[in-house]
Amino acid sequence: MKNNSVLRVLMLMSVIASSAEIALHAQEAQPYEGVVGRTLAESKEWWPEPVKAPAGAPNVVWILLDDVGFGASTAFGGLIQTPTFDSLAASGLRYTNFHTTAICAPTRSALLTGRNSASVHESGFSHTVLSAGFPGWDGRIPSSAGTIAEILRDNGYNTFAVGKYGVTPDEEATDAGPFDRWPTGKGFDHFFGFLGSQTDQYKPDLVEDQAHVRPDGRHLSDQITDKAISYIDRQKKAAPSKTFFLYYAPGATHAPHQVDRYWSDQYKGKFDAGWDAYRAEVFERQKSLGIIPADAKLPDRNPDIKAWDQLSDNEQKLYARFMEVYAGYLTYTDYEVGRLINHLKEINQLDNTLVFVMIGDNGASKEGTLNGDIDRSFCSKVLTEEENIYYNLGKIGEIGTSAATEGNYPLGWAQAANTPFKFWKQDANSEGGTRNPLIVFYPKGIRDKGGIRNQYSHVIDILPTTLDLVGVKAPEQIRGIKQQAIEGTSLAYSIDDAKAASRHTLQYYYIFGSRSIYDDGWKAELPYPNSLTTGNAQSKRPFDENAWELYNLNVDYTERIDLAKQYPDKLSELKALFEEQARAHHLYPYITWDDVLNGRIHRNKDHKSFCEGVQDLARGGGN
Repeated sequence: MKNNSVLRVLMLMSVIASSAEIALHAQEAQPYEGVVGRTLAESKEWWPEPVKAPAGAPNVVWILLDDVGFGASTAFGGLIQTPTFDSLAASGLRYTNFHTTAICAPTRSALLTGRNSASVHESGFSHTVLSAGFPGWDGRIPSSAGTIAEILRDNGYNTFAVGKYGVTPDEEATDAGPFDRWPTGKGFDHFFGFLGSQTDQYKPDLVEDQAHVRPDGRHLSDQITDKAISYIDRQKKAAPSKTFFLYYAPGATHAPHQVDRYWSDQYKGKFDAGWDAYRAEVFERQKSLGIIPADAKLPDRNPDIKAWDQLSDNEQKLYARFMEVYAGYLTYTDYEVGRLINHLKEINQLDNTLVFVMIGDNGASKEGTLNGDIDRSFCSKVLTEEENIYYNLGKIGEIGTSAATEGNYPLGWAQAANTPFKFWKQDANSEGGTRNPLIVFYPKGIRDKGGIRNQYSHVIDILPTTLDLVGVKAPEQIRGIKQQAIEGTSLAYSIDDAKAASRHTLQYYYIFGSRSIYDDGWKAELPYPNSLTTGNAQSKRPFDENAWELYNLNVDYTERIDLAKQYPDKLSELKALFEEQARAHHLYPYITWDDVLNGRIHRNKDHKSFCEGVQDLARGGGN
């Protein structure tokens, strides 16, 4: 016990020393302005000025949820209660045309750096089984792409991160390091959370600063909220006037869906009417709130999703329970965010805090397959639909408990949570995969409280928007390393002008085969069949690289009318533009899910199969 205590003290001292060294770097960069003579009398002393945030700069909080669809939360017309988000939106702004990359690691790398994911080597993941040895794919964010934490820390902020990180390479995610690509190596003074893509919420693969630690048995969201509050309080006690940046990224609502029954049982019977009724009700709520245009049309149900009234009684009972647990999980997450927000209010910091709430890093997840997933990874033995339903029914009481290590709802609920859009997570071709709610809350800087903004935006825009609002310029160098250009567009222009024209008008998307290109309202897109997670008939159809679709989102909000045959020249123009963007951002070569599953990428030195690697990750191995 004594040796362990000494080790922890030594590790803490190492972290403090490292943080102090980095914090002093900006001071050391100042040219010496004193005089060094032969004697003290001939010399003039000088010390660099302490680095401070710009006068009047606010604290900054980024909140990023996981796997939440556009139509889940009440803040954007959904039926899942999120009173904290509702309150922040009522006093801030709701951005309805905000986009992510369609999957977690690319979104997180783009968010943290303000550059497109391929530009910072994260077209796929940092996991050994999902990355490849090419400049856009190796899963190693370069030092030339400094993070928001590095920038703000060099400008006088304390920086904290809690929850999911998700962009540390597997082989570097042990206690032996190296730690350059851990959060503490990317600008964060302190980190408490997990480095991988998902973890058990009661037995997380937990890290604090630069070491794995033992979880205490409480829900992870409870633990990270307490830790975030403690970081803020410790800093404010030592330096009351110093600003902080907090990156709050819970594992919620990524699988496993785990939450105390207190929360899930609040939704008993609330989803018995099914996913078709949910979509219809939410669609009308979104119209009444002004979240979507009054003339928008609700797309048909996604292929292979059965109508609710065609399901058996057992299927309806099972699937409704999956959604009750998911809803409870999201409401509980909102509660934990509320604890953080209320604490800022109690210590008189909320009015001086700029808050971005991104309700999801992609659309709702399709990884629960057609029938839902209780405790079996999609890499486990494939059961028939009848066997799967029977198996899940036998464990219906475990859904949402810590025993349900892979709990995730079925596909019908994923589309419902993505209302009003088609498809889901991983589908970079579709708005259902890429469009998420964004709330901006800033009491000092927002006059149009409760306003709605429809300007087109992308996750790479959050960093430059933050820098604009706090009065910090993107640096040309960080620690002597020349920086890549920021690729996002600041949204600051839209805060006081609801009618301002969009300034971010061109954006590419690509996730393991699925792709699209947006250009000032027009969108060309190419779906990619993916039997890895959906297991449905549609996903098993062969990939056709010529099956591009074309939509005019200016008049067809929900991508219902394919104009590819009507406007072939426009489609050709956009396809060429996509190739141009792919070359410019190092997206080549195009790697697909089939390439992953068939072992055509070789970063995995142990030569494990894809599924063996995924199962290692689920057990907390390496990452």
